[in-house]
Amino acid sequence: MLSYGSRRSTCRASGPRPSASSAPTNVDITFHGTPAAHFDSLDPGQAYVPANFEREGFIHCTDGERRLADTLTAYYGDQPDDWLVLYIDRARVKAQIKYEDPERVFPHIYGPPNRDAIVAVRPIIRTNDGAFLAPRRHVL
Repeated sequence: MLSYGSRRSTCRASGPRPSASSAPTNVDITFHGTPAAHFDSLDPGQAYVPANFEREGFIHCTDGERRLADTLTAYYGDQPDDWLVLYIDRARVKAQIKYEDPERVFPHIYGPPNRDAIVAVRPIIRTNDGAFLAPRRHVL
């Protein structure tokens, strides 16, 4: 059963989020999950910086919708917060991107990604037990 309670509450941005109509449809996307409260607290005129960036020095991303859902569930499934998925166009990212895993599915962005590289921001649906469901690519 899907949860539409606190896990699916309306996410309010402190500024405009990229709209589906402004996002290109044929791009090389990687995904980044973030708590909605953190994303919404940031200045939309500045580059996106995740909460753990200073400690880790890079931004974790995941290639593939299913892998993103599995990764978020493994690390954050026990946290009841609302989450967002950032759809990041790798070609637009100005910071260095490195694949440091042998399968090349978990790119690290070594610097805050410029906001124009974030082509869409969408809430991610979760089940009642906290599992994240794979986002749909067609929302671009």
